[in-house]
Amino acid sequence: MEHVVAAAVIDAHGIVTGWSEGARLLTGHAAEEAVGRAAADLLVEELPPLPARAWIRPVLVRHRDGRHITVTVTACPVLGADEEPVGWALTAERPSESEPTLAGRAFQQASMAMSVFDPHQRYLRLNEVACKVMGVSEDVLLGRHFPDTVQEAEHSRGFDWHLRHVVETGRPIRYESWAGAPSLNREHAWTTEMWPVREPSGEVVGVALAAFDSTEQYLARQRLAVLNEAAASIGTTLDIVRTTEEVVGLLVPRFADFVSVDLLDWVLGADEPPPVPDGEVVLRRVAHGSAHEGTPEAAVRLGETDVHPPFSPPARALRERRAVRIQAGEPDFVSWLAERNARAPEGRRFRSGVHSVIAVPLLARGTTLGVLVGVRIAHPDDYEADDAVFAEELASRAAVCIDNARRFARERTTALALQHSLLPRGLPGQAAVEVAHRYLPSGSTAGIGGDWFDVIPLSGSRVALVVGDVVGHGIASTATMGRLCTAVRTLADVDLPPDELLTHLDDLVTHLAGYQASGDDEVAELGATCLYAVYDPVSRRLALAAAGHPAPALLLPDGRAELIRMTTGPPLGVGGLPFEAVELELPEGAVVALYTDGLIEDRDRDVDRATGELCSALTAPAATLDALCDTVLKAVLPEEPGDDVALLLARTRALGADRVATWDVEPDPARVAATRQAATEQLTAWGLEEAAFVTELVVSELVTNAIRYGAPPIRLRLIRDRSLICEVSDGSSTSPHLRRAHAFDEGGRGLLLVAQLTQRWGSRQTDRGKTIWAEQSLVPE
Repeated sequence: MEHVVAAAVIDAHGIVTGWSEGARLLTGHAAEEAVGRAAADLLVEELPPLPARAWIRPVLVRHRDGRHITVTVTACPVLGADEEPVGWALTAERPSESEPTLAGRAFQQASMAMSVFDPHQRYLRLNEVACKVMGVSEDVLLGRHFPDTVQEAEHSRGFDWHLRHVVETGRPIRYESWAGAPSLNREHAWTTEMWPVREPSGEVVGVALAAFDSTEQYLARQRLAVLNEAAASIGTTLDIVRTTEEVVGLLVPRFADFVSVDLLDWVLGADEPPPVPDGEVVLRRVAHGSAHEGTPEAAVRLGETDVHPPFSPPARALRERRAVRIQAGEPDFVSWLAERNARAPEGRRFRSGVHSVIAVPLLARGTTLGVLVGVRIAHPDDYEADDAVFAEELASRAAVCIDNARRFARERTTALALQHSLLPRGLPGQAAVEVAHRYLPSGSTAGIGGDWFDVIPLSGSRVALVVGDVVGHGIASTATMGRLCTAVRTLADVDLPPDELLTHLDDLVTHLAGYQASGDDEVAELGATCLYAVYDPVSRRLALAAAGHPAPALLLPDGRAELIRMTTGPPLGVGGLPFEAVELELPEGAVVALYTDGLIEDRDRDVDRATGELCSALTAPAATLDALCDTVLKAVLPEEPGDDVALLLARTRALGADRVATWDVEPDPARVAATRQAATEQLTAWGLEEAAFVTELVVSELVTNAIRYGAPPIRLRLIRDRSLICEVSDGSSTSPHLRRAHAFDEGGRGLLLVAQLTQRWGSRQTDRGKTIWAEQSLVPE
């Protein structure tokens, strides 16, 4: 229709009193059909009450042939003598397809969607972009109420609320939304500015808005937010599987509808990384997740391996060390999807909508660990270059966390293997004590500590019980523990009293700390605690000393349990401070409980209460010592111990008078024969005649040496245990030693013969001199 301007006049009652030729051309109604009718009969919608001032707005007019025509109406009041409106003069015209002014063309051709609404949320103007977003031409929308032009949705209600809010408050507003539009096939991010349009008097007569598509900026912010979230949510534990599960949980469904993480097998073991093959790649599925319950898209089950052909996205990503994107329709995509469907046909229908795949290598510190695969199904967009950059950044962060977990697992495994190799595997059989033990490595992220225990057979059927703890965790602490464990065994072989042994051990730790400090030019922090106890089954006496270590608990045969009262010295490594030993006599059948501080100490526990629980647990009925170990751990150990725990239980035994024979020997060489005869008679009484020949030679040699080189008093003692022990004590502190006798020497061969004929021999210092001993193995009884 040609561009025309129509004019009409209506009275105060809304009746048409004048009608122009332009009005006829515009609406099809002749003057005789329009004049005298109510103006509302010619409108599609009811006209609001006309104000006593000029106004302009779009109005939907009903054409004579039934069509609806949007026209822009300008109304001016016709005033009477009292200056009150007696009618209105109206002009109407169809919107021009080309704007007559530069400002109008700028509005119409703006690169963002721009619209103007009246105070009642009716369209007054739309530019080309706004019409494109709405999917209809301007004349379809002009004069219509906004809610009538959109579907009922949350974002539509929000848009309408903001329009009303601007009219009510008269203040501009800016907001962001994630919403769709009638002409768009997916939701977009929109940044919208709304501001009031005012009359010169300040009255709000409309709302103008400008909205631009900020989807790219929104998605960029979303990617940055995911990366920031990854820093806090990935790598919360030093567990490889858990870390990969955190990656999957972060990406589904925001980045992909299905995500899988596959690792090279060596990552889950202790092997060194091999080169990535150029052809087929074997990967193990560690984690996957899906927007669908049960992850039906997965062609590989968790824990299974999968062989990826060279053309597949995972193999290409590993080979090219970059993100690989394939889209529906590409040859590699078709081949990959067909291979997945052939492997797991039951998930075919869930893969039918797959349209984009991205595979990203997991690279950390120059090493390839595996690959992350993302699949989009319901997500409408294909993976683009920005997605690849984001995925590579996220995969890099995830790979570092996975590599940290791998390194921790490897170090933990190494430390645990080293520690177990140093701990006693099978405790030697002896008559002094019955032992049971438990060692529980910590499950915390701190790693394996330096706890250790040992049971060391000593001369004279005695036994040493040791428990200790090195400060810190990891391989370094385990290695230090190994040094101390070896040192204690060496010092125990010298048969030092507990307080003297700890003094020597303290010097060793001080020297080790000095060596470490000189190696890295820093003051080394190296410390340890240790408790060393010696039990003699003949005298039933227990001597013990502690260096910064908790006192052991004692369970008596009558059922009473208590901590042994002792003075605990400083931790090893402090240096210069003495250690004090305590000695007590124990009844046969008493249980001594030695442990490390991980059993009783924790951040949320009171130590006194924990030791009380330990003593109470020791009194619980138990069929065996092993069962008592389990009872103690169950009753005392926290649910999640933060440190290693070592527990050693020793039930005392006693060697009665029927298994020990003692003789005082006069310092006269003539008494050697009588002493030898007495020993032979004792062996006959014990039924050990087969050992008489060697015993006579040992007794003769040791007693002769004590008379010749030692000092009174001289004493011979035979002990029948799992071995036959011959001990000769004298008042001299000079220890004997083996020497090579020359061909014409008359002596010097006695100790050599003793060493050759017995299982082992040695000497130990005592309060009154020394004791030389020799052991012969006996046939088990």
